[in-house]
Amino acid sequence: MNSGDTTLTPSFRRATPEDAAAYGRISAATFIETFGHLYPPEDLQEFLARTCTPEACRKVLEDAGSGVWFATLGGGEPVGFVCVGACKLPVNDLEPTAAEVRQLYVLKTHHNLRLGSQLLNTAFDWLSAIGRQPLYVGVWSENYGAQRLYERHGFRKVGEYGFPVGKTVDREFILKR
Repeated sequence: MNSGDTTLTPSFRRATPEDAAAYGRISAATFIETFGHLYPPEDLQEFLARTCTPEACRKVLEDAGSGVWFATLGGGEPVGFVCVGACKLPVNDLEPTAAEVRQLYVLKTHHNLRLGSQLLNTAFDWLSAIGRQPLYVGVWSENYGAQRLYERHGFRKVGEYGFPVGKTVDREFILKR
């Protein structure tokens, strides 16, 4: 099967703590694919070691206030995912029920299949069911594709902050829906 095979129907499922290794793999692969070229190797490795290990991923998956959903084609390894939970962004006067899209990534070989939108809608449904709103997301200031995706889903820019990857600090936009 071609890794970008579009003939398979996508499926979406909520990840469990037993998926920690798979979550770590897809998280690292998509981050490297999307942003790896931006950072010195030591900064990239520090970030991945802090955020993409099975141990770090298991903590997220065990947090009842967070949710991670995988997108797969043919039931295999995840080709995309979304992670949402309580908002941790530096927002002034943050609403007590505010939520955050913490991660939304799809492997490049599977872009343009609307998997990102479908993952977002799955997360939106869950957040609505548990009474979490409004919704925020931090997005790299130069990730124009992601900014367009979030705008199509009703997000608007409300602030900025610095996102550390090792010693590198990226300029991020805070968007709100």
